[in-house]
Amino acid sequence: MTSSPTTAMPTGQGSSATGAPVVSADFSDITRTNASLQRFLHGLPGVDQVGAEARAASLGTRSIKTTAKEFAIDLAIRMVDLTTLEGQDTHGKVRALAAKAMHPDPADPTCPMTAAVCVYPDMVATAKEVLGDSGVNVAAVATAFPSGRAALDIKLADTRDAVEAGADEIDMVIDRGAFLSGRYKDVYDEIVAVREACGSAHLKVIFETGELQTYDNVRRASWLAMMAGAHFIKTSTGKVQPAATPPVTMIMLEAVRDFREQTGQMVGVKPAGGIRTTKDAIKYLVMVNEVAGQDWLDPDWFRFGASTLLNDLLMQRTKMQTGRYSGPDYFTLD
Repeated sequence: MTSSPTTAMPTGQGSSATGAPVVSADFSDITRTNASLQRFLHGLPGVDQVGAEARAASLGTRSIKTTAKEFAIDLAIRMVDLTTLEGQDTHGKVRALAAKAMHPDPADPTCPMTAAVCVYPDMVATAKEVLGDSGVNVAAVATAFPSGRAALDIKLADTRDAVEAGADEIDMVIDRGAFLSGRYKDVYDEIVAVREACGSAHLKVIFETGELQTYDNVRRASWLAMMAGAHFIKTSTGKVQPAATPPVTMIMLEAVRDFREQTGQMVGVKPAGGIRTTKDAIKYLVMVNEVAGQDWLDPDWFRFGASTLLNDLLMQRTKMQTGRYSGPDYFTLD
């Protein structure tokens, strides 16, 4: 839910029926200076906090039937970026995680693979060695993850190293300090530079929404990243609380919906951190369908950044097939 903009739209811009700004796919006028970016971003419709939280809560109460639930569980498994981002990660742990991504339930060959394995750049080659051409992508966090506080040349080197090691996807973090101090042009230019360093790899831009302070800032960060060329916008690193929340994800889904309406370009969304149960995952899928639309119900356009979620999805899947739960020790620990 949105209220009317509190500031004028940039020169030459208008508003669509949804309240989103009407823009073309050429953002050169908007992104030329920090002042023009600020005018545009602060001209976006403000978020009604109470309304947004109420709508997100109401979407979370929707129920789905058994056959739809079976489909949703398999879809959620296919959307998981199976993640390990710990200082104690080892090559053995990453190999095991990659094997699990390809065969989440070794006892059931009908169980789908996950979308990707997400690791630190120094583990990319190990994951790639195991995954090969299985279809499971290797995603690497980069750009001084999770703080984003490093010189640009270091961030670009971090990105290039991961891509050269075989990363199919790069998850970068924005400089929240720059964003919160209004240096939008710096953040925009950095995303553009990292996108270029990615080459053919897809770029996910992490906002760390728990540090952005307001829903308005989440909307602004979404548009900033999309205009800079992000393939995905992502809520969180998983290292800061709160991480992904339904209202924040809903605002990002509204942003990608409005962005496609105005430019014809689709951008994906990835909530990450704190999504641990099948019930939670299905709530997010309902939200995707209701807010953005069916086109986003695909691993190419929606992902879950998670580690423990997969095991709960597998337990619920087994329950629906056999009528009984498998214990948590039936599946390998992530």
